[in-house]
Amino acid sequence: MATKTQLVRSKRQARIEQAVASPHYKWTVLVNATLGVLMATINSSIMLIALPDIFRGIQVDPLTPGNTSMLLWLVMGYMVVTAVLVVTFGRLGDMYGRVKMYNAGFAIFTVFSVLLSLTWLSGTAGVLWLIIMRVLQGVGGAMLMANSTAIITDVFAVEQRGLALGLNQVAGIAGSFLGLIIGGLLGPLDWRLVFLVSVPVGLAGTVWAYLSLHDTGIRQPAKLDWWGNATFAVGLIAVLVGITYGIQPYDGNTMGWTNPWVLAALIGGAAVLVVFCWVEMRSDEPMFHLALFRIRAFTAGNLASLMSGIGRGGLMFILIIWLQGIWLPQHGYSFETTPLWAGIYMLPLTAGFLIAGPVSGWLSDHHGARLLATLGMVVAAASFLWLLVLPVNFTYLPFSLALLVNGLGMGLFAAPNRAGIMNALPPNRRGVGAGMSTTFQNSAMVLSIGIFFSLMITGLARTLPQTLSSGLTAHGVAAADAAKIAQLPPVSVLFSSLLGYNPVQTLLGPKVLSALPAKDSAFLTGRSFFPSLISGPFAEGLAVAFAFAIAACLVAAFASALRGGKYEYKEHPASPSK
Repeated sequence: MATKTQLVRSKRQARIEQAVASPHYKWTVLVNATLGVLMATINSSIMLIALPDIFRGIQVDPLTPGNTSMLLWLVMGYMVVTAVLVVTFGRLGDMYGRVKMYNAGFAIFTVFSVLLSLTWLSGTAGVLWLIIMRVLQGVGGAMLMANSTAIITDVFAVEQRGLALGLNQVAGIAGSFLGLIIGGLLGPLDWRLVFLVSVPVGLAGTVWAYLSLHDTGIRQPAKLDWWGNATFAVGLIAVLVGITYGIQPYDGNTMGWTNPWVLAALIGGAAVLVVFCWVEMRSDEPMFHLALFRIRAFTAGNLASLMSGIGRGGLMFILIIWLQGIWLPQHGYSFETTPLWAGIYMLPLTAGFLIAGPVSGWLSDHHGARLLATLGMVVAAASFLWLLVLPVNFTYLPFSLALLVNGLGMGLFAAPNRAGIMNALPPNRRGVGAGMSTTFQNSAMVLSIGIFFSLMITGLARTLPQTLSSGLTAHGVAAADAAKIAQLPPVSVLFSSLLGYNPVQTLLGPKVLSALPAKDSAFLTGRSFFPSLISGPFAEGLAVAFAFAIAACLVAAFASALRGGKYEYKEHPASPSK
């Protein structure tokens, strides 16, 4: 019996070796891994545009003060869980096989996509169900993102790795913008389609990955670092939760940064992360290999990735609010249709990624990552400066060109930077190294949202209350009602714009509007009043946010320039070129 079993295993191993030896195998890996990452990143943003349809479907008003936190968790829960778990799943991939973890991620992601689309609850229970299912869907997404780049690195030689990782990386970044359009198209048809659209892709990808992908990387048998996993998860979750609640109003303040619970989460989370570093330095088999930071190319690349992610992450929200709340209504679009059109008008950004990413990845194979990645961040900073000097009610051509340049700059940076990071890793640490890199990238998204929203709210808070009060009273709204609206936190205005609601209609409510003359009511809820009203305060917030993005990109450029020359890890490497 043992002989027969050994024969079956021998034949199976021979088939695997034959498949892996095929010149087409590496391209099969690239296409499947890119499909997985694309699906995961599309789902990180697909709900942003479809949120109004989702909340209508489950009969919840997201702008009710008590529901604001649920709105944020529905948007950010997926990002938080992927940021926290990618290192753990990358480490497990190194230990037990990256393809196994990747295949499991595809299957888990698909199962919870189905459960999201089958939601039968409504009200608060419905939102809680969606949040929990999104978090669990994020577990599958973390498995995909943690292992896809390591699998690609395993099968591509260093002279082709930049192109391969560039295609994968750009597809991932472009996915976050494509999700806006897909969500905008499917949401009005049926909000369940926003989740159901991933199911056929997930099923096909799961079966295809199981049948065609094979582990070719070096495994590193080890025990799981339970203390490291626990302290990392607790610390990072606490920090990200603190950021999430910090942008919400608290005790009459426009934001919650003075909330004792927020301060406790941020300070306590940071303290636990310090403990995590202490645990990892003393662990024989750490989860987070701090020794990898001794590799200059790895450290500089991740710092550059973190800062570029902070500069890019909040951009999506700022552009959506700018387009939906101001520009599109002023150019003839109803508030209800602005979510979809905002995604369409942002397409030049995606086009820039798709053009620059593969080209820069191919060039980095021959010339290294430093020049291309550094130049990419400088170009991105210039594009933010271009956006900064545009008027709030801009002409679309220069706006679209600025978005295109931003996409080109980010695409020019992303592929070489990712290839530079992965080339610097020892073969037996590619899973955990990729997970560490993805943690920086995903954490940057949440951190960026907190920073950009805080900067925007700070800018709006200075002038928005007076502007709102005077504008409303000038058109017949009672002083008491206008003052009440003016005292609402600016985050309500931002969320209203983000969700594609008619802001004045939402803020005033039917009771106040019905008491006004029909002419005044129609003017206040029309497409020109609110955008014109907030253009000035919004411009102040926009200037601060874009100035921060410029600074973040320049820091990323400086970090990228410090990475050293072209460097590939070798088992007994000579000193890498400087």
